Amino acid sequence: MRTGLREWALRPNRLRRRSDVVEAWTVMTAAVLLVLGAPLAGLAAGGLAYGEAASAAQALRAERREVRAEVLGDMPPPLPALQGGRPVTQHATVRWRGPEGTAGTTRAAVPADARRGDLVELWLDPLDRAVAPPPDASSVWQHTLATGICGAGGTAGLVLAALTLIRRVAARRRLAEWERDWARVEPRWTGRRG
Repeated sequence: MRTGLREWALRPNRLRRRSDVVEAWTVMTAAVLLVLGAPLAGLAAGGLAYGEAASAAQALRAERREVRAEVLGDMPPPLPALQGGRPVTQHATVRWRGPEGTAGTTRAAVPADARRGDLVELWLDPLDRAVAPPPDASSVWQHTLATGICGAGGTAGLVLAALTLIRRVAARRRLAEWERDWARVEPRWTGRRG
């Protein structure tokens, strides 16, 4: 006859020990936390991460501005390799003109195949220094997804670690109870006196 864990934990049984009940309830609680709690923790972590990343990207987009800049010098021949799947860039002096008519020069990363006179897209900070572009929507969602997965995985890891710890403690306690009970009945069964 097969019975569920819940029936086994709640049904009266003279052989059931307190550690058995604690372990059964712990397993049931851990199952609920793994099925419901871990995904909810991942969603909560992802939601918080999305809000923070979206507001940070929006703040960077408001602070930085994109300009078209002209490459001023010739570049050395490009290297034949790629770095991590991205095209190689090199630093060059570029001249840009802002929307309000201001002009400036700075050193910026440009494609390795850029030549003198080529126009490149450039992002500037409030001090007119060349900076990386602000994160786009894809980057925000990647950050959100990674944070959500880490939140769910971390919660699942904590639940499984707690379950393992409680089950070990329950097993030790159960073994100690069995030893104590055996020490009490063994002399009657074997005829030896302690």
